[in-house]
Amino acid sequence: MTIQWFPGHMAKARRQVTEKLKQIDVVIELLDARLPLSSRNPMINEIVGEKPRLILLNKADLADEQVTELWMRYFKNQGIRTLPIDALSGKGVNKLPAYCQELAADMLNKRAERGMQARAVRIMILGIPNVGKSSLINRLAKRAVAQTGDRPAVTKAQQWVKMGDSLELLDTPGILWPKFEDQMVGLRLAASGAIKDELIDFTEVALFVIAYMMHYYPERLTERFKLKQLPEDRVEMLEEIAKKRGCLVSGGQVDYDKAAEIFLRELRSGKMGVISLERPEDWEMAEPIGKPLSLSQADF
Repeated sequence: MTIQWFPGHMAKARRQVTEKLKQIDVVIELLDARLPLSSRNPMINEIVGEKPRLILLNKADLADEQVTELWMRYFKNQGIRTLPIDALSGKGVNKLPAYCQELAADMLNKRAERGMQARAVRIMILGIPNVGKSSLINRLAKRAVAQTGDRPAVTKAQQWVKMGDSLELLDTPGILWPKFEDQMVGLRLAASGAIKDELIDFTEVALFVIAYMMHYYPERLTERFKLKQLPEDRVEMLEEIAKKRGCLVSGGQVDYDKAAEIFLRELRSGKMGVISLERPEDWEMAEPIGKPLSLSQADF
């Protein structure tokens, strides 16, 4: 699934981020724990450069804990520190200030050596739309200072948020990239809700996720939809979901789009259980599990 999506406000946001970086001590990169690399802007290294960086794996409560540990090792091998969190419940968020102070230690020491006045560590939070930046900021500030929503592109402008005397955070709008070159990335993002539903094909995305789950999480499907055994392929699985959720039209025909939309809603809400939509090994495979095929009449 190839999507072109780079609205004007996102281009402007990138320019603003680049301009503000000189004032920043630590960059916080907020990723979706269920799909860390797919939810990571590939331009991030170019934008951030050598600034000290911390990766937060948000929505860790919805991700497979064992897979999250694999991702933490993956980023550690790149010299980047990671912290799994859940911004909504606050789990793990209390560790963030100490991590930031540690990453900014060199800067703080240099200021002290020069006799400069102590100041708060300045932090920039970067992430693609709908990854949970506003929820994180509100959690850290312990008050509603950032608008939240379950749809992409809620944050429209930058703002500084003070957190006592030790930290100052700069919120930024979510920044996507001009084009998803890898269709796996587009499908995972669509499955997670990071792309507006108006831009996606529910059936294509659902079939991708179903195939992935049939390989890695078959028990989640059988349990959720009360099946004795899995069907032979993903299309048959979607048909079973349609029957279980009453997505049939006149003549007993399956409403694939409706069934796919219901499936994705249940996935995003966590009703399927903890599920990670990618693993480090998936990025090394020539043919990732669940690689989508063009849907034709033969599929149905």
